[in-house]
Amino acid sequence: MTNVSLAQAYLAKARVRLTILPVLFDAAAYSDVIRESQEIVELALKGMLRQAGIEPPHWHDVGGLVKEYAGRFPVLAAEEIEAAATASAWLRKEREFAFYGDIDFVPTERYDAATAERAMNDAREVVHFAERVIHAV
Repeated sequence: MTNVSLAQAYLAKARVRLTILPVLFDAAAYSDVIRESQEIVELALKGMLRQAGIEPPHWHDVGGLVKEYAGRFPVLAAEEIEAAATASAWLRKEREFAFYGDIDFVPTERYDAATAERAMNDAREVVHFAERVIHAV
């Protein structure tokens, strides 16, 4: 398997996962929207890195690497690279809380529709960026 075919596989997985976000949102499963959005963004950005010939690290927030190698994504504007990195950092920060919570943080009680909508929009936007990068070949 090549980096390009693996990048395309990551993008395909991200696209499929996008389809479940409205289902989770409509069920008011806002913390699940956050967690799933994080995974979508991670897949999309790691796909972009693979497309550019960069082996993604085994951590969740790779937005910094996307910024570092911005020159390898000429189809994206600097503002788009920054938006992708910002989404990645924010969702990475929320990842564990959204899924596991903590003794004083019950995820099903702490996330609301506005936060879930932000996560969905970020996921859609980053997948759109990845589509442009991965299909630019």
